[in-house]
Amino acid sequence: MNCLKPRRITILPMLAAGGTVIFVFESMIPQPLPWAKLGLSNIAILLAIYYFGFWEGLTVSWLKVIIGGLFTGGLLSPAFALGMTGGCLAVIAMTSLRAGFGDRFSPVGISIAGAAAHSVGQLAAANLLFIRQGFIWNLLPIMILTSIFTGAVVGFIGREVLERWRPPVS
Repeated sequence: MNCLKPRRITILPMLAAGGTVIFVFESMIPQPLPWAKLGLSNIAILLAIYYFGFWEGLTVSWLKVIIGGLFTGGLLSPAFALGMTGGCLAVIAMTSLRAGFGDRFSPVGISIAGAAAHSVGQLAAANLLFIRQGFIWNLLPIMILTSIFTGAVVGFIGREVLERWRPPVS
């Protein structure tokens, strides 16, 4: 089976572990706003999508949030639910753009779209699960602006890694 090739089995855990370590360290940095996290751990997800595809990107995203939640004490918390929802929507958006447009979107553009989708997913989950008031959507414009910045940073770093590191994934 394609997903059981040795190189894939070694690279995916490395991406998940690297993303988790960055996630844990980022959780220790004070945030000016609850959603204003730089999200450098998402570089691992971007790389998984570029090197392998949807399921691998989703796997890295889930592992990062679950294991990161264990280390930070946030497993099964409201933040966990928001992170899982946002992460799933981000992976769907990024792989859809990558599959639909190929190289016409750079890793920076794909990362920005993922960050914006993550924000929409978080607000949707917050609205459905915790704050059942429509006013929560008033946060969307500021979250999207934040997503453009954070997604661009993640995308620029991800692009540099993609240009410099081409693991043999056959």
